[in-house]
Amino acid sequence: MDTVLQHLFSSQEEELYILDCLSHLMLVMALVTFVALLFENVPYGRYSDRKYGFPVSVRVAWFIQELPALVVPLALVLWTSASKTVHLPNQLLLAMYFCHYIQRSLIYPFLIRGGKPTPFASFALAFVFCIYNGYLQVRYLSHYAEFPSDWVTHPCFITGSCLWLFGWIINIHSDHILRNLRAPGETGYKIPRGGMFRYVSGANFLGEILEWAGFALAGHSIHSAAFAVFTCTVLSSRAVAHHKWYLTKFEDYPKSRKALIPFVF
Repeated sequence: MDTVLQHLFSSQEEELYILDCLSHLMLVMALVTFVALLFENVPYGRYSDRKYGFPVSVRVAWFIQELPALVVPLALVLWTSASKTVHLPNQLLLAMYFCHYIQRSLIYPFLIRGGKPTPFASFALAFVFCIYNGYLQVRYLSHYAEFPSDWVTHPCFITGSCLWLFGWIINIHSDHILRNLRAPGETGYKIPRGGMFRYVSGANFLGEILEWAGFALAGHSIHSAAFAVFTCTVLSSRAVAHHKWYLTKFEDYPKSRKALIPFVF
């Protein structure tokens, strides 16, 4: 794979420049997405719409669209001269990334019960984004990111790592609650209860936002920060949309429950 990258980039300086540009592009994408989501929800799940393409099985869509976020980074780590992977901060940040995407691509899709098909356009965009972001995050961490020798004891790294772990646990537990809302054979939507759903409608989204915010704090780079901003843009909008939908759908929906931030918003 080193040969492929050498054909694409004339030098390491050029590739690092491209990685920086991709990060800034992701920030622009976040802004454009924010504006677009003021007018329409991301069309998957309960907001699926056939005008965005033919339907793809939800399990198949989740598995295939998330797989590049695991396969591309694994190839970058295993089949290139990933010189920075010998350093502990880089190893721990890569472990955070892989821990999320092993669960998201190899476990989560096969635990889904029911679920509406995903429109092809949403599936295709997610697939492309996972290639883009997988390359961006892992190529930077494995080949370019440099940290002080004591970075793992720095308050930013410790706080970020704890925030990542807290968010990961919330995300996994919230997904578990959502999967088990309906008994086998039941259909329709129910009010999620327990865990962080006591406080917010988008508990699973809150968990993932915290994950990547923590990752960005620990990683301390434009690359991880851009991903955190983009994730927050998309998932906060979805949490607000879910909250409004629940309030409209269920008369007995807890009025004290917020959309995304407990007791605040």
